[in-house]
Amino acid sequence: MKSFRLLRMSDNQIAKRTFIRDFCSLPKRLYSSRDNMEDPSTMKSLLEGMHPLNPYFKLEPFIVYDGKRPVGRFAITSYEADTTAYLGFFECENNKEASRFLFGKAEQYCRDKGFSRIEGPVNASFWVGYRLKINRFDVAPYTGEPYNKDYYYDLFLDAGFKVSQHYTSNLYRSIDESYVNDKYEERFSSFTGLGYRIESPEPENFDKCLGDVYRMVTELYSDFPIFKNVSEHDFKKVFSSYKQIMNMSMTKIAYYKDRAVGFYVSVPDYSNIVYHINPLNLIRILKLKKNPKRYVMLYMGVEPEHQGLGKAIVYSVMKELMKSGLPSIGALARDGKITQKYAFDDVTDVYEYVLLEKEI
Repeated sequence: MKSFRLLRMSDNQIAKRTFIRDFCSLPKRLYSSRDNMEDPSTMKSLLEGMHPLNPYFKLEPFIVYDGKRPVGRFAITSYEADTTAYLGFFECENNKEASRFLFGKAEQYCRDKGFSRIEGPVNASFWVGYRLKINRFDVAPYTGEPYNKDYYYDLFLDAGFKVSQHYTSNLYRSIDESYVNDKYEERFSSFTGLGYRIESPEPENFDKCLGDVYRMVTELYSDFPIFKNVSEHDFKKVFSSYKQIMNMSMTKIAYYKDRAVGFYVSVPDYSNIVYHINPLNLIRILKLKKNPKRYVMLYMGVEPEHQGLGKAIVYSVMKELMKSGLPSIGALARDGKITQKYAFDDVTDVYEYVLLEKEI
């Protein structure tokens, strides 16, 4: 039996720098340049307490060492008046002994702190990232995808975790201007005929549109597992960078009587290069923004009193895809949500993800 040790981040500045270096180095060792989806600058800002969302939670990061070598890491996030602890930023070598040590220490810490349950993977916040990928590791990750090693699911199950939620991302075939979908076209015509406007944001109105999306997301996503509200100011800080990578034609806001009542946010698929900014990747980002290979549909929502509008918004996006002839990914729909079934006849592949929990 190997002798592992657990290290918690120190307040000592020299020790803290070493800890952050080791914490951030593990993904670089476990993943290839193609599938490392961690943004080092975001990770560093969270560990240093400088991220816009840090004031909303307490983050306790840990590293598991085998001798002097980091072999695993995790962080426990907690919220005031919440008896659930959130385990995230999980990385571990394919080593059952190391994994069992890691999960054992995480559970012991949470029990000592009085938590009744652990949920994960949750990387600090609903707004930063959560969920565990469980299939299709043979293809490159897409922008915004929760990505992990293929053996992590077994490590969580081995530690006694059970699936609490299941999600899917649908890969849609490319369509061109010969594409016909009578049901969606009728829904689009019906809503526009009733006075609804479905438009792409103008760059100069991006901040206002972001505020509209914040209001709708806060209302519509509040029943999602692990959802925690944040201020509009901090929401805009986190998502303002999307302006640099979005093609506005592929994002839609629906208005009724000049009030935003629905939205669809998508970006070109940059794979992981938007998380690893360097001069070469900046050039690649500009090229892909101009000539995408496919799109990732990240967020969608419609106010409940406008039932049926979702298909009309989707069709407005489909019309843009018909012009470009590009495939797309409808990302991360929770089981039971109608978005899982949109245009299902055009789905060519399904990626799966889970959220897990353990009572303690």
